[in-house]
Amino acid sequence: MIMKRVHTISSIVIILLMVILCQQLIGHALANQTDKIEYAELSHVRHGLLSINTWKKKISIIVADEIDRAAFSKESEAELQKSLEKQLNILFDKINLRIKKSNQGTFSGKVKQAFLNVFLSVEDIKKGIPEYAHAMIKEAKRPSSKDSVKNIIKEKLGEYMSESFDTQDTLRIESILVRLGVSTINQAKVKLTAEIERRDRWIVFLSIALVLLAAGIFLMAFLHKKTLSPAQYLSLVSVLFVLLISGVFTPMIDMEAKISQMTFVIFDHPVQFENQVLFFQSKSILDVFWIMITNESIAMKLVGVLLVLFSVIFPVTKLLSAVAYYYDYLAARQNKWINFFVFKSGKWSMADVMVVAIFMAYIGFNGIINGQFGKLTKALGQDLVVVATNGTSLRPSYYLFFTFVLLAMFLPSLLVAKKPVKS
Repeated sequence: MIMKRVHTISSIVIILLMVILCQQLIGHALANQTDKIEYAELSHVRHGLLSINTWKKKISIIVADEIDRAAFSKESEAELQKSLEKQLNILFDKINLRIKKSNQGTFSGKVKQAFLNVFLSVEDIKKGIPEYAHAMIKEAKRPSSKDSVKNIIKEKLGEYMSESFDTQDTLRIESILVRLGVSTINQAKVKLTAEIERRDRWIVFLSIALVLLAAGIFLMAFLHKKTLSPAQYLSLVSVLFVLLISGVFTPMIDMEAKISQMTFVIFDHPVQFENQVLFFQSKSILDVFWIMITNESIAMKLVGVLLVLFSVIFPVTKLLSAVAYYYDYLAARQNKWINFFVFKSGKWSMADVMVVAIFMAYIGFNGIINGQFGKLTKALGQDLVVVATNGTSLRPSYYLFFTFVLLAMFLPSLLVAKKPVKS
């Protein structure tokens, strides 16, 4: 009698503990899912490598630095001398032609032109063009003149850059920054990373605790030599419910493809992009169901219904039927539907198929991303260094769902072997 009470109390304590752990796990997992989606949005390639604003900043820095470093070499000075001489020749010819045209038609103009023809020779002036050009270059090489020219070029550069801008909507980015209480994207990333890492440690701990407690309570039931008491059997069913809820309501897989680092050189200036997310998805079974059921395609809606029917509703119905069979409620042991769900619905329940499907999706996505990134790195060559990362991972919820599927297989055998005999 004492041992029976001990078993009952221990079962109740374990179930209550698992319920608390499950609640904590779901809270942390959903919060982490939101943070990861926001981090992926902040790091998305459209806000970095494919953003005009980002390129403007990088190019502006490079061009401004090149302007500051600009200096006259002997070759460039010789070319500039020739160019200036040519332009001054054209300029003097145009001035002479304009003066002649303006002096035509009036007596005073003709007098002025006659005076100029006698006392001013354009050809004599043009002989001094090389000296004029040299003086202009000398003046331009003075530090004050160079600074003035550079400032003018920088102002024009700023004007040209201001005329190029992104047209993409940034409201999502701004809302994330407001929610986190930060002013820059980098600050937001640092804050999100710290929160994600902290919650991930808790999620792993809570998941391990749930798996160990569930396995422990089932092991106690197998080792128990007598028939299971109502409290013990309800504890087994409750354990499975907790595992099912934990697995269904939280993300099972994170799929991510990103460029961790891209480096190349422009005008001897290294240009680098980091953590450029190409694709990210973090989904639970219910998330996938909702995506399918809200799709306009009838076929997708049907697949969504089948998904939740065979992976969630069937397992729940099986657990409730097992309870009814145990207590023989309303002659449940003779009911063909109850017997079907308890002993024969395993091949219809797709929970085990879902476990395999998610694992195969994980392997397949890994293979595709790694293969494509490998080809990309080879194709780009040595001038462009790209470090691509496949961040796809199975989340702890996958292992909780797997544990549920595994332990649910043993429930019918325990029910047959250790069910109470109805008097």
